[in-house]
Amino acid sequence: MKKSSIILIVIIAVAIAMILVIYTDSSTYSTFTEAKEKNTELYVVGVLNKEKNLIYDPVTDANLFSFYMYDNDSTECRVVFNGAKPQDIERSEQIVLTGKMEGDVFHASKILMKCPSKYNQDQVEVIEATTAYLAQ
Repeated sequence: MKKSSIILIVIIAVAIAMILVIYTDSSTYSTFTEAKEKNTELYVVGVLNKEKNLIYDPVTDANLFSFYMYDNDSTECRVVFNGAKPQDIERSEQIVLTGKMEGDVFHASKILMKCPSKYNQDQVEVIEATTAYLAQ
């Protein structure tokens, strides 16, 4: 076999291996139950429990926001976000959280909300909130 053919086969094999690693490592949406079982950062999608209070007091702590959310399996969980309360979270149709469980509380590092657009009822507006860390 020629040297160039062997090199080409190795390059193709490495490319296929990289594609498989990237594809299998891509995140999928989880539930609060799965987040409790795994101790890694996951994406959880669900809806805001509008019957329970949103806890945010900017005078006491402007970087602490807490609320309750149902995941896609209708499991309710308390969510804590170390950041300001996202604007219009009450209007959100769906919430995607990035974070991990610590005990019975989901600690979110990022909140992505899908809200109805104020311009067109057929379109959805996407609002994103992330935790900001200050360098000391």
